[in-house]
Amino acid sequence: MKALRLLPFLALALAPVALPAADSYKIDPVHSAVMFRVHHWGAGHTWGRFNKFEGTVSLDAADPAKTTVNFTVDMESVDSNSADRDKHLKSPDFFNSKQFPTATFKSTSVKASGDNLDVTGDLTIRGITKPVTIAMKKTGEGKDPKGTQLAGAEGTFTIKRSEFDVKFGIPGVSDEVLMTIALEAKKQ
Repeated sequence: MKALRLLPFLALALAPVALPAADSYKIDPVHSAVMFRVHHWGAGHTWGRFNKFEGTVSLDAADPAKTTVNFTVDMESVDSNSADRDKHLKSPDFFNSKQFPTATFKSTSVKASGDNLDVTGDLTIRGITKPVTIAMKKTGEGKDPKGTQLAGAEGTFTIKRSEFDVKFGIPGVSDEVLMTIALEAKKQ
């Protein structure tokens, strides 16, 4: 009889332990930014941004290697503070946004370095995919007034636009483009 009373406890003890799943976050475009910088005719830097983008982060604090990041940018939303330049940037000379309306980033690996993450993934611009690594620095965690958990990070990386078949104006407009990603995401 004693053995029968122990069965429920044995079943619990032998049951597989449920491991915590990764936390899902949705990138908040209102509190985030995707910016770029090019060197212009050897004189100064010209900055621009994309005003429409979306993405998700599956953050596994226990095993950062299981973290994933997916991001999509609307290329029609380019904003360089000049309507004429924006029209040119959307043309086939640059982004060809009618034929290639989005750019995407999909992570392939993540490595932790303290609170920071080196996020490697596939960046696709104009239908051409190249690997890039973004050194993301944690900027903080908090809660919004509704109590939703928030997480922030930002990072920079450099691409050669010619590798994505964006060659117009080189070398007057630099081939190297500095990209800055500043993210705030809400836990889902």
